[in-house]
Amino acid sequence: MFKALFNFILFSSIYIAICAVCMTWQTNVLLALNYDATDYYKFVFFATLCSYNFHWYLTPVSLDASHRIQWGAGKRRLQMAFTILGGLASAYYVIPLLQHWFWIAIAMVMTFLYSAPKIPHPLARHLQKVAFGKTLFLTFVWTYVTTTLPGLIAGNWEWLPFLALNIHRFFLIYAICILFDWRDKVPDKAAGIRSLITYMDDRHLFMLYFACLAVSGIAAISLLPHTPTWIVATLLVPVIIIATIRKFAQKNTNDYVYYFVLDGMMAFSAFLHILTLILLHPGVRLEYLHL
Repeated sequence: MFKALFNFILFSSIYIAICAVCMTWQTNVLLALNYDATDYYKFVFFATLCSYNFHWYLTPVSLDASHRIQWGAGKRRLQMAFTILGGLASAYYVIPLLQHWFWIAIAMVMTFLYSAPKIPHPLARHLQKVAFGKTLFLTFVWTYVTTTLPGLIAGNWEWLPFLALNIHRFFLIYAICILFDWRDKVPDKAAGIRSLITYMDDRHLFMLYFACLAVSGIAAISLLPHTPTWIVATLLVPVIIIATIRKFAQKNTNDYVYYFVLDGMMAFSAFLHILTLILLHPGVRLEYLHL
């Protein structure tokens, strides 16, 4: 029963939607953003639920399909229901944010472009020919929605911490994406999906991997004049974990390692941030957490 519940939360993309909300929350706290974040949290949650279920709904099933794809193959109606539910709910919660429609539209277009090559239509499949598209689209969307867009909506951020946090997030997520793309390198090539990763040999690929983590770590450290040391430490923890987990992830390519552990690393600093606040302030209230 526990495994079935865990699979449902993980493979239905509820887990990754929670991660997106936590990352957004941390951005709001670190940058001291002042706006009505409640509707934005709801928008982010349901938009993530919609886009991920749409993506997996379009993913074809093969004989050697992963456990996640096989799970989804038997739950097509659920994936479509979550796509529709997420789409309708995100459309509802974006209404109070429509004055920022231009910046929000950028996120929507980029999210669509990531999944568009899977749409069974000749025009959509031409997007597979966009060089470097897959990885950069995904990294950009995650950074933009959870880090850049909240700042653009609030409009009350300082340049240096705003830029440092965006750089930290972008290169951390890109390093995680490199591991995903390394795992999917063969099927991506067979499907005609082009990205920077599919053109690189492993030696240069992992040089890029560690370079991204180095940039992410330096960007986090540069926040020290603007952010308490313990918060910067929470940002560095996932950087260190991702740097040391590479060989383990290469040997253990199952969906639980990738979609639970690696995906969770994007929001791990936010989880540590919340946990530390609770430990430092027992009985902490939701408003103290800015929720």
